[in-house]
Amino acid sequence: MSKAIENLKAAQQRALTNRPKVGGFPYLADTLRRAGVTRNVWFLPACESLYLTEDGPVVVQGAPLVSGAVDVPQFDQPALVTALRVDQAGESSFAEFLAASWRAGVVRYEVDLLERTVTYYGCRNEEYVEEYPALEG
Repeated sequence: MSKAIENLKAAQQRALTNRPKVGGFPYLADTLRRAGVTRNVWFLPACESLYLTEDGPVVVQGAPLVSGAVDVPQFDQPALVTALRVDQAGESSFAEFLAASWRAGVVRYEVDLLERTVTYYGCRNEEYVEEYPALEG
């Protein structure tokens, strides 16, 4: 196992162990940033995640949301914002958030851990950008 994978897995475990239920994403993002992750790109519905780290890039393949040929949902920003607010309130699991994002037409999203932004993309280059807060301390 490479140093990049070891470092990423250790940071993810720290974040999962200590993150609060409500507002957990900023904690997760800050933990990853402190471990040298600069960007995280998710590809939906494949649930493939690319982490760009100071130790090298790492790809993680999750369980796909769909299989076979499926129609891509139309980008629906209000539905995406609803999915975000439900997740931020601690009222959904990460898997539920990914599924809701896909249903809202998100095909990819990018987390810029240095700028503290997440940009959500539809298949026709629609986008929605949201900032997340820096943690104190």
